Amino acid sequence: MTSRIKKPVLFNVLSILFLVIPSISYTQNIDSLLLEMEKVMLKRNEYDLSKEKRINNLKILLEDPEASKENQYYITNRLIDEYEYYSFDATLAFIEKNLRLADELDNEELLQESTLRLAKLLATSGRYDESINLLEEISTSNLSEDLIREYYLIYKRCYYELRNMSRVNSISEKYDQLYFRYRDSLNLQIAKLDKNSKLFLEVEEQNYRDKSDTKKALEINAKRLNLAKMGTREYATIAFNRSYMSFELDGNRSNQKKFLILSAISDIQSSVKDNASMANLAVILFEEGDVKRAHKYINFSFEDAKFYNSKLRFLDISNVLPVISKSYETENLKQSSKLKKQLVFISLLSAILMTALFFIYRQYKKIKLGKEDLKTANLQLKSLNEQLSFTNNDLKRLYEELSAVDSIKEQYIGAFLNLYSEYIDKLDVYRKTVRKYIVTNKTNDLLKLIKSKDVVDEELKIFYMNFDKSFLHIYPNFIEGFNNLLLEGEKIKVKKEDTLTVELRIYALIRLGISNSSQIAKILRYSVNTIYNYRVKVRNSAINRDDFENMVKKIM
Repeated sequence: MTSRIKKPVLFNVLSILFLVIPSISYTQNIDSLLLEMEKVMLKRNEYDLSKEKRINNLKILLEDPEASKENQYYITNRLIDEYEYYSFDATLAFIEKNLRLADELDNEELLQESTLRLAKLLATSGRYDESINLLEEISTSNLSEDLIREYYLIYKRCYYELRNMSRVNSISEKYDQLYFRYRDSLNLQIAKLDKNSKLFLEVEEQNYRDKSDTKKALEINAKRLNLAKMGTREYATIAFNRSYMSFELDGNRSNQKKFLILSAISDIQSSVKDNASMANLAVILFEEGDVKRAHKYINFSFEDAKFYNSKLRFLDISNVLPVISKSYETENLKQSSKLKKQLVFISLLSAILMTALFFIYRQYKKIKLGKEDLKTANLQLKSLNEQLSFTNNDLKRLYEELSAVDSIKEQYIGAFLNLYSEYIDKLDVYRKTVRKYIVTNKTNDLLKLIKSKDVVDEELKIFYMNFDKSFLHIYPNFIEGFNNLLLEGEKIKVKKEDTLTVELRIYALIRLGISNSSQIAKILRYSVNTIYNYRVKVRNSAINRDDFENMVKKIM
């Protein structure tokens, strides 16, 4: 940037002026822009290396022994373009080289062009008197339209800065008159240009600023910003001017910072060392109390100024750098003092913590011993619980067996009473039949009825059926459990559901607690020998012959 750093209203380390805080949304936007700028700052060496590479390529072309003096002049001009805002000393050296080449070529136009480039360099570096002295030596009669515009632009620039620098009213008024004289001369030349050309818009914007018509100046500035490319000095300069015009218009400090940041980013990306945006941003942040960032940015700007070797930039930065650095040191001292206090506090806490840890350790040992005793007690309690569990299981089993016995009793009592009632009914029917035969004198039919076993067989069949049904109702899993005790191939199969075979009926009675073969024979109306043979046969088919009948008694 060519404009100088705007000095803060009051630099006092003990009383920093804080500006009105912008809205939250704008603050977030500024913060994100600052972070983006700091990322770009880290890449400064990359951008500089890219510029050095372009410069080295041009120097190789310049050293070509076959290059004519005219070619050397134009290559040198391109080197001046690269160095112009990158290194004052290198720019000066190559301009002087071109002055010599123009003189050797005896080319008046090239000589005037190089003289104007030197005048511009002196003006942008703050050497206004030297620049004006050079301009006074140039005859305007032979200048081309482009060079005459450049001539007036440099004059205008010198007197613009001189009038702002002067503190003597009479001298300032003199510079003011000269500024307007060269401005008017420039306007006559600019009027010939296309209304949308970059130079026309640049001069027109400044004209509106001179009239204090900031709103109109901002409108033109917006057009210029749209035409400029980010990462160029042109964009940086336009954004820089916009930052201060927007603040002049509405006093919005956030807008000012926003465009200063954009300008600074563009300066870094284009390796512009002769810049003012970063330093001006540092001043604003310092006034707002952000001393850390202000110190970082002003040092960054100082490094650029040192690299460029601009006395004007050194002068501007020297007005604010000591104040910001002192404030930064004060902040660091405060932080250091705070850290010392915190260290003392942490040390005290550490001592308390160590003491607490000692007592905690002692308590831990006691708790550990208590846990071991508790563990022993728990093991004993676990053993007692297991014993109690076994006892509960035994009680449960006994309860279930008693419940089963009660169920059997209830089932069999009901079955017995029902059966007994049926037999009373049958005896009554039989009695009536006998009486009928006697009364009707059917003696032969009566003898035939008495001699027949059909009634007994039929009743026996009904008895077996009732027995099977009642037993399987009480022990529905008896057949399956019984077969599980027999060898493979010896298992008993029933023909019908809810029926038992002779063998199963015998062992059903054993399950009910009737183990005597005579009793079983009497109930089932078989001979004792038959019952015995069936029992031996089935026992021989068992997996465990010795304990077979005891296991049958446990089938549920």
